[in-house]
Amino acid sequence: MASVSVCICTYRRPAQLAELLRRLEEQDITAAAFDVVVVDNDAAASARDVVQAALARGLPYDLRYDVQPEKNIALTRNRTVAMATGQWIAFIDDDEVPSRPWLRRMLETVMAHQAQGAMGPVRPVVPDSAPEWIRGGDFYERARFPTGTIVPRNQFRTSNALCDAAWLRRIDGPFDPAYGLTGGSDGVLFSQLAGLGARFVWCDEAEVEELLGEKRLTLRWLLMRRFRGGSDFARLTVTGLYGPVRPWTVPLLAGRALGQLAVAAGLTLVSLPFGRRRAANWLFRVFSNAGKLAGLVGVRYREYA
Repeated sequence: MASVSVCICTYRRPAQLAELLRRLEEQDITAAAFDVVVVDNDAAASARDVVQAALARGLPYDLRYDVQPEKNIALTRNRTVAMATGQWIAFIDDDEVPSRPWLRRMLETVMAHQAQGAMGPVRPVVPDSAPEWIRGGDFYERARFPTGTIVPRNQFRTSNALCDAAWLRRIDGPFDPAYGLTGGSDGVLFSQLAGLGARFVWCDEAEVEELLGEKRLTLRWLLMRRFRGGSDFARLTVTGLYGPVRPWTVPLLAGRALGQLAVAAGLTLVSLPFGRRRAANWLFRVFSNAGKLAGLVGVRYREYA
């Protein structure tokens, strides 16, 4: 029987964490045993009461909790991996909730495709309190692929992922603390593993929902997330994690980013009379390409600072 440790990093989201722990009780999985590890990145241990309440009511899985007090998402991820005991390690964010067959579908997919890991879709849940222009857009949607597709390296992440624990431990850490405030340590790690020969496949049936909080329902948050994404893309490109770096790699990336930024800026202005939603789509491209240029010159947006 396969064993899985579900790893959760949390930071001051008690209500969302409580819902995640509750929904994990409903997992439709009989061919594997799973346990849950929660590591709190809040030095005040704000998640402790949530975990204790879950333990007090009784759970169908083993639940372990610890605090990683230094503000650093990579160190927090590393602590979850260190505490994990399963043959497989699943990652899910503290503002996400899984579908009932989540773990079963993930395991079935890696077994069927003889893969070292799998990733699945994250469906955003936009609350009714969000501005109308956000509710009408698809600003939080992420790429999806047919099950069994090799996951592109620029789609690697720990929100809804499964990995062979032995492969994770091939790399010291395994998440790089240098990315602990900017984000991106998950993309770096999985790209490194792919470079070592690990295969990560897509599992489109293993869906989780992302419960969007008020902080994310703003134009600024959406813009800076695009900026960070562009910066991460450039950063990983020039370090060779997306493929060999040629003499023309940086000039080509910079030239494309400049050109696309200029075009998107012009289309943003042209789109303004037609509504905020349409203009926002082009403005996101402006910030994504600005992030690429910033990443090329070493500017980092510290999203987790």
